[in-house]
Amino acid sequence: MLNKNLYLILLVLIFTACTSKKSPVIIYCSLDKMYSEPILLEFEKQSGIEVRAVYDTELTKTVGLVNRIIAESSNPQCDVFWNNEISRTIYLEKSNLLQSYISENASSIALKYKSEKSYWTGLAARARVIIYNKVKCKDGDLPSSYQDLANEKWKGKAALAYPLFGTTATHAAAIFELEGDEEAKVLFNRIKDNQTAILDGNATVRDRVVSGEYWWGFTDTDDANGAIEDGKNVGVIFPDQNPDQVGMMIIPNTVALIKGSPNQENGKRLIDFILSKQVEEELAKSRAAQIPLHPGVPFPDKVIDLSKIKEMDIDFYKVCDKLETSSYELQHIFVK
Repeated sequence: MLNKNLYLILLVLIFTACTSKKSPVIIYCSLDKMYSEPILLEFEKQSGIEVRAVYDTELTKTVGLVNRIIAESSNPQCDVFWNNEISRTIYLEKSNLLQSYISENASSIALKYKSEKSYWTGLAARARVIIYNKVKCKDGDLPSSYQDLANEKWKGKAALAYPLFGTTATHAAAIFELEGDEEAKVLFNRIKDNQTAILDGNATVRDRVVSGEYWWGFTDTDDANGAIEDGKNVGVIFPDQNPDQVGMMIIPNTVALIKGSPNQENGKRLIDFILSKQVEEELAKSRAAQIPLHPGVPFPDKVIDLSKIKEMDIDFYKVCDKLETSSYELQHIFVK
Protein backbone atom coordinates (compact mmCIF):
# COMPACT_ATOMS: atom_id res chain seq x y z
CA MET A 1 0.00 0.00 0.00
CA LEU A 2 2.83 2.36 0.87
CA ASN A 3 4.54 1.72 -2.43
CA LYS A 4 1.28 2.24 -4.30
CA ASN A 5 0.61 5.54 -2.51
CA LEU A 6 4.17 6.69 -3.18
CA TYR A 7 3.74 5.79 -6.83
CA LEU A 8 0.55 7.84 -7.04
CA ILE A 9 2.22 10.82 -5.37
CA LEU A 10 5.11 10.66 -7.82
CA LEU A 11 2.67 10.54 -10.74
CA VAL A 12 0.86 13.63 -9.43
CA LEU A 13 4.15 15.51 -8.97
CA ILE A 14 5.35 14.60 -12.46
CA PHE A 15 1.99 15.55 -13.99
CA THR A 16 1.95 18.85 -12.07
CA ALA A 17 5.51 19.68 -13.13
CA CYS A 18 4.80 18.92 -16.78
CA THR A 19 1.54 20.84 -16.71
CA SER A 20 3.25 23.83 -15.09
CA LYS A 21 5.98 23.89 -17.70
CA LYS A 22 3.46 23.65 -20.54
CA SER A 23 1.22 26.36 -19.11
CA PRO A 24 1.73 29.64 -21.00
CA VAL A 25 3.12 32.62 -19.14
CA ILE A 26 1.32 35.90 -19.76
CA ILE A 27 3.33 39.12 -19.82
CA TYR A 28 2.18 42.70 -20.15
CA CYS A 29 5.03 44.62 -21.73
CA SER A 30 5.55 48.33 -22.35
CA LEU A 31 9.07 48.01 -23.75
CA ASP A 32 8.79 48.46 -27.52
CA LYS A 33 7.84 45.21 -29.22
CA MET A 34 10.79 45.40 -31.62
CA TYR A 35 13.16 45.09 -28.63
CA SER A 36 11.21 42.87 -26.24
CA GLU A 37 9.74 40.31 -28.63
CA PRO A 38 13.10 38.76 -29.67
CA ILE A 39 13.95 38.29 -25.98
CA LEU A 40 10.62 36.63 -25.25
CA LEU A 41 11.03 34.36 -28.27
CA GLU A 42 14.50 33.35 -27.06
CA PHE A 43 13.03 32.49 -23.65
CA GLU A 44 10.45 30.29 -25.38
CA LYS A 45 13.20 28.58 -27.35
CA GLN A 46 15.40 27.92 -24.32
CA SER A 47 12.69 27.00 -21.83
CA GLY A 48 9.98 25.38 -23.92
CA ILE A 49 7.44 27.63 -22.16
CA GLU A 50 4.96 29.51 -24.33
CA VAL A 51 4.87 33.28 -23.81
CA ARG A 52 1.77 35.30 -24.57
CA ALA A 53 2.56 39.01 -24.63
CA VAL A 54 0.29 42.04 -24.53
CA TYR A 55 1.92 45.29 -25.64
CA ASP A 56 0.84 48.91 -25.29
CA THR A 57 0.75 51.90 -27.62
CA GLU A 58 3.19 54.79 -28.00
CA LEU A 59 0.66 57.39 -26.87
CA THR A 60 -0.41 55.72 -23.60
CA LYS A 61 2.96 54.17 -22.72
CA THR A 62 2.68 52.14 -19.49
CA VAL A 63 -0.49 53.83 -18.25
CA GLY A 64 -2.82 51.61 -20.28
CA LEU A 65 -1.24 48.39 -19.04
CA VAL A 66 -1.13 49.61 -15.44
CA ASN A 67 -4.82 50.46 -15.58
CA ARG A 68 -5.49 47.02 -17.03
CA ILE A 69 -3.64 45.32 -14.17
CA ILE A 70 -5.63 47.39 -11.68
CA ALA A 71 -8.93 46.54 -13.41
CA GLU A 72 -8.06 42.83 -13.34
CA SER A 73 -6.86 42.83 -9.72
CA SER A 74 -9.72 40.63 -8.47
CA ASN A 75 -8.94 38.09 -11.19
CA PRO A 76 -5.36 38.64 -12.45
CA GLN A 77 -4.82 37.71 -16.09
CA CYS A 78 -1.08 38.30 -16.45
CA ASP A 79 1.89 36.85 -14.60
CA VAL A 80 4.65 39.35 -15.34
CA PHE A 81 4.74 43.09 -15.93
CA TRP A 82 7.73 44.33 -17.92
CA ASN A 83 7.58 48.10 -17.66
CA ASN A 84 9.84 50.40 -19.67
CA GLU A 85 9.93 52.82 -16.75
CA ILE A 86 9.66 52.69 -12.97
CA SER A 87 7.24 55.06 -11.25
CA ARG A 88 4.04 53.23 -12.16
CA THR A 89 5.59 49.91 -11.21
CA ILE A 90 6.10 51.39 -7.75
CA TYR A 91 2.47 52.56 -7.88
CA LEU A 92 1.43 48.93 -8.39
CA GLU A 93 3.63 47.92 -5.45
CA LYS A 94 2.00 50.55 -3.25
CA SER A 95 -1.40 49.29 -4.42
CA ASN A 96 -0.52 45.77 -3.17
CA LEU A 97 -0.79 44.29 -6.66
CA LEU A 98 2.73 42.81 -6.93
CA GLN A 99 4.15 39.60 -5.52
CA SER A 100 7.52 39.76 -3.78
CA TYR A 101 10.14 37.70 -5.60
CA ILE A 102 13.91 37.65 -5.23
CA SER A 103 15.60 36.50 -8.42
CA GLU A 104 19.13 35.20 -8.08
CA ASN A 105 19.92 37.17 -11.24
CA ALA A 106 19.20 40.43 -9.42
CA SER A 107 21.94 40.08 -6.81
CA SER A 108 24.55 42.28 -8.54
CA ILE A 109 22.18 45.12 -9.47
CA ALA A 110 22.54 48.24 -7.30
CA LEU A 111 20.02 48.64 -4.48
CA LYS A 112 18.71 51.96 -5.84
CA TYR A 113 17.41 50.06 -8.87
CA LYS A 114 15.51 47.45 -6.85
CA SER A 115 12.40 47.42 -4.70
CA GLU A 116 13.08 47.78 -1.00
CA LYS A 117 10.97 44.64 -0.43
CA SER A 118 11.82 42.73 -3.65
CA TYR A 119 8.60 43.58 -5.49
CA TRP A 120 10.41 44.65 -8.67
CA THR A 121 13.88 44.84 -10.13
CA GLY A 122 15.36 47.38 -12.54
CA LEU A 123 17.37 46.56 -15.63
CA ALA A 124 18.47 48.03 -18.95
CA ALA A 125 18.02 51.73 -18.26
CA ARG A 126 17.43 54.66 -20.56
CA ALA A 127 18.28 58.31 -20.06
CA ARG A 128 16.26 61.44 -20.70
CA VAL A 129 18.28 63.40 -23.24
CA ILE A 130 18.03 66.38 -25.55
CA ILE A 131 17.94 65.64 -29.27
CA TYR A 132 18.68 68.58 -31.58
CA ASN A 133 18.68 69.29 -35.29
CA LYS A 134 22.24 70.11 -36.39
CA VAL A 135 21.07 72.43 -39.16
CA LYS A 136 18.86 74.49 -36.86
CA CYS A 137 21.10 74.46 -33.78
CA LYS A 138 24.75 75.39 -34.07
CA ASP A 139 27.55 74.22 -31.78
CA GLY A 140 28.13 76.70 -28.98
CA ASP A 141 24.48 77.73 -29.03
CA LEU A 142 22.69 74.71 -27.65
CA PRO A 143 20.21 74.01 -24.85
CA SER A 144 21.58 72.29 -21.75
CA SER A 145 18.66 71.73 -19.38
CA TYR A 146 14.94 71.06 -19.07
CA GLN A 147 14.82 74.66 -17.81
CA ASP A 148 15.60 75.75 -21.39
CA LEU A 149 12.12 74.65 -22.45
CA ALA A 150 10.96 77.88 -20.77
CA ASN A 151 13.73 80.08 -22.18
CA GLU A 152 12.34 82.75 -24.55
CA LYS A 153 15.34 82.17 -26.78
CA TRP A 154 13.73 78.85 -27.77
CA LYS A 155 10.14 80.09 -28.00
CA GLY A 156 8.16 77.89 -30.39
CA LYS A 157 11.27 75.89 -31.27
CA ALA A 158 11.30 73.04 -28.72
CA ALA A 159 9.17 69.94 -28.20
CA LEU A 160 8.17 67.64 -25.36
CA ALA A 161 5.99 64.52 -25.20
CA TYR A 162 2.78 64.69 -23.18
CA PRO A 163 4.00 64.70 -19.56
CA LEU A 164 1.15 62.41 -18.50
CA PHE A 165 2.52 59.16 -19.94
CA GLY A 166 5.62 57.00 -19.90
CA THR A 167 9.08 58.32 -19.12
CA THR A 168 8.01 61.92 -19.68
CA ALA A 169 5.50 61.58 -16.84
CA THR A 170 8.19 60.11 -14.60
CA HIS A 171 10.58 62.93 -15.53
CA ALA A 172 7.89 65.50 -14.80
CA ALA A 173 7.12 63.93 -11.42
CA ALA A 174 10.83 64.04 -10.61
CA ILE A 175 10.86 67.76 -11.40
CA PHE A 176 7.92 68.26 -9.00
CA GLU A 177 9.87 66.34 -6.36
CA LEU A 178 13.09 68.33 -6.91
CA GLU A 179 11.60 71.80 -7.39
CA GLY A 180 8.56 71.59 -5.13
CA ASP A 181 4.96 71.76 -6.34
CA GLU A 182 4.65 75.53 -6.70
CA GLU A 183 7.98 76.05 -8.47
CA ALA A 184 7.25 73.13 -10.79
CA LYS A 185 3.82 74.54 -11.70
CA VAL A 186 5.42 77.90 -12.48
CA LEU A 187 8.02 76.20 -14.66
CA PHE A 188 5.51 74.15 -16.66
CA ASN A 189 3.25 77.17 -17.16
CA ARG A 190 6.28 79.02 -18.51
CA ILE A 191 7.01 76.05 -20.78
CA LYS A 192 3.47 76.23 -22.13
CA ASP A 193 3.64 80.03 -22.55
CA ASN A 194 6.92 79.57 -24.42
CA GLN A 195 4.94 77.68 -27.09
CA THR A 196 6.74 74.42 -26.48
CA ALA A 197 5.11 71.77 -28.66
CA ILE A 198 3.42 68.99 -26.67
CA LEU A 199 3.47 65.90 -28.88
CA ASP A 200 2.10 62.36 -28.82
CA GLY A 201 5.26 60.62 -27.62
CA ASN A 202 9.03 60.58 -27.46
CA ALA A 203 9.32 59.02 -30.92
CA THR A 204 7.19 61.84 -32.33
CA VAL A 205 9.46 64.41 -30.67
CA ARG A 206 12.43 62.72 -32.32
CA ASP A 207 10.76 62.67 -35.74
CA ARG A 208 9.71 66.32 -35.61
CA VAL A 209 13.24 67.36 -34.61
CA VAL A 210 14.70 65.22 -37.40
CA SER A 211 12.42 66.96 -39.91
CA GLY A 212 13.45 70.39 -38.62
CA GLU A 213 9.91 71.35 -37.62
CA TYR A 214 11.32 71.82 -34.13
CA TRP A 215 14.91 72.66 -33.32
CA TRP A 216 15.26 70.40 -30.30
CA GLY A 217 13.32 68.43 -27.74
CA PHE A 218 13.45 65.94 -24.89
CA THR A 219 13.32 62.26 -25.70
CA ASP A 220 14.79 58.96 -24.50
CA THR A 221 18.13 57.49 -25.50
CA ASP A 222 16.55 54.63 -27.47
CA ASP A 223 14.63 57.03 -29.70
CA ALA A 224 17.62 59.33 -30.13
CA ASN A 225 19.96 56.45 -30.95
CA GLY A 226 17.54 55.19 -33.60
CA ALA A 227 17.73 58.53 -35.42
CA ILE A 228 21.53 58.54 -35.26
CA GLU A 229 21.78 54.97 -36.55
CA ASP A 230 19.51 55.97 -39.44
CA GLY A 231 22.02 58.68 -40.36
CA LYS A 232 19.77 61.61 -39.47
CA ASN A 233 21.44 64.97 -39.01
CA VAL A 234 20.83 65.19 -35.28
CA GLY A 235 22.93 65.31 -32.15
CA VAL A 236 22.38 64.34 -28.53
CA ILE A 237 23.05 66.43 -25.43
CA PHE A 238 23.30 64.99 -21.93
CA PRO A 239 21.26 67.56 -19.98
CA ASP A 240 21.90 69.19 -16.61
CA GLN A 241 25.54 68.17 -16.29
CA ASN A 242 26.91 71.45 -14.91
CA PRO A 243 27.79 71.71 -11.19
CA ASP A 244 24.74 73.88 -10.47
CA GLN A 245 22.36 71.58 -12.39
CA VAL A 246 20.45 68.53 -11.16
CA GLY A 247 21.88 65.83 -13.42
CA MET A 248 20.46 63.60 -16.10
CA MET A 249 17.52 61.38 -15.28
CA ILE A 250 18.17 57.65 -15.62
CA ILE A 251 15.06 55.47 -15.85
CA PRO A 252 15.40 51.69 -15.71
CA ASN A 253 13.08 49.11 -17.15
CA THR A 254 11.43 47.17 -14.34
CA VAL A 255 10.11 43.63 -14.16
CA ALA A 256 7.68 42.35 -11.54
CA LEU A 257 5.53 39.35 -10.67
CA ILE A 258 1.78 40.05 -10.44
CA LYS A 259 0.11 39.09 -7.15
CA GLY A 260 -2.25 36.14 -7.53
CA SER A 261 -1.27 35.55 -11.14
CA PRO A 262 -2.31 32.25 -12.74
CA ASN A 263 1.17 30.92 -13.50
CA GLN A 264 3.59 32.19 -10.87
CA GLU A 265 6.26 29.52 -11.34
CA ASN A 266 6.70 30.15 -15.05
CA GLY A 267 6.42 33.86 -14.34
CA LYS A 268 9.44 33.56 -12.04
CA ARG A 269 11.35 31.67 -14.72
CA LEU A 270 10.63 34.43 -17.21
CA ILE A 271 11.71 37.12 -14.74
CA ASP A 272 14.97 35.26 -14.12
CA PHE A 273 15.63 35.22 -17.84
CA ILE A 274 14.80 38.90 -18.37
CA LEU A 275 17.15 39.83 -15.51
CA SER A 276 20.07 37.89 -16.97
CA LYS A 277 23.28 39.57 -18.11
CA GLN A 278 22.65 38.06 -21.52
CA VAL A 279 19.47 40.09 -21.95
CA GLU A 280 21.12 43.33 -20.79
CA GLU A 281 23.96 42.79 -23.25
CA GLU A 282 21.50 42.22 -26.09
CA LEU A 283 19.52 45.37 -25.22
CA ALA A 284 22.76 47.39 -25.04
CA LYS A 285 23.83 46.21 -28.49
CA SER A 286 20.39 46.77 -29.99
CA ARG A 287 19.04 49.91 -31.59
CA ALA A 288 17.61 50.73 -28.14
CA ALA A 289 21.15 51.24 -26.75
CA GLN A 290 19.92 50.52 -23.24
CA ILE A 291 22.25 50.93 -20.28
CA PRO A 292 23.21 47.72 -18.40
CA LEU A 293 22.74 47.81 -14.63
CA HIS A 294 24.62 44.58 -14.01
CA PRO A 295 28.30 45.43 -13.46
CA GLY A 296 30.66 43.99 -16.03
CA VAL A 297 28.19 43.67 -18.89
CA PRO A 298 29.97 44.72 -22.12
CA PHE A 299 28.36 47.54 -24.07
CA PRO A 300 29.23 49.50 -27.24
CA ASP A 301 30.32 53.14 -27.36
CA LYS A 302 26.80 54.29 -28.26
CA VAL A 303 25.63 53.32 -24.75
CA ILE A 304 25.99 55.79 -21.87
CA ASP A 305 28.61 54.94 -19.26
CA LEU A 306 26.93 55.76 -15.94
CA SER A 307 30.31 56.20 -14.26
CA LYS A 308 31.05 59.19 -16.51
CA ILE A 309 27.88 61.27 -16.20
CA LYS A 310 26.12 63.25 -13.50
CA GLU A 311 22.98 61.31 -12.62
CA MET A 312 19.90 62.94 -11.12
CA ASP A 313 19.90 62.10 -7.41
CA ILE A 314 16.32 61.07 -6.72
CA ASP A 315 14.34 58.62 -4.64
CA PHE A 316 12.06 56.75 -7.06
CA TYR A 317 9.51 56.15 -4.30
CA LYS A 318 9.22 59.89 -3.70
CA VAL A 319 8.88 60.44 -7.44
CA CYS A 320 6.04 57.93 -7.50
CA ASP A 321 4.38 59.80 -4.63
CA LYS A 322 4.42 62.93 -6.82
CA LEU A 323 2.76 61.25 -9.81
CA GLU A 324 -0.80 62.00 -8.77
CA THR A 325 -0.04 65.64 -8.01
CA SER A 326 2.07 66.22 -11.12
CA SER A 327 -0.46 64.48 -13.40
CA TYR A 328 -3.32 66.53 -11.97
CA GLU A 329 -1.48 69.83 -12.35
CA LEU A 330 -0.07 69.06 -15.79
CA GLN A 331 -3.43 67.95 -17.11
CA HIS A 332 -4.82 71.35 -16.19
CA ILE A 333 -1.86 73.11 -17.79
CA PHE A 334 -1.58 71.20 -21.07
CA VAL A 335 -4.87 69.41 -21.78
CA LYS A 336 -7.68 71.56 -23.10
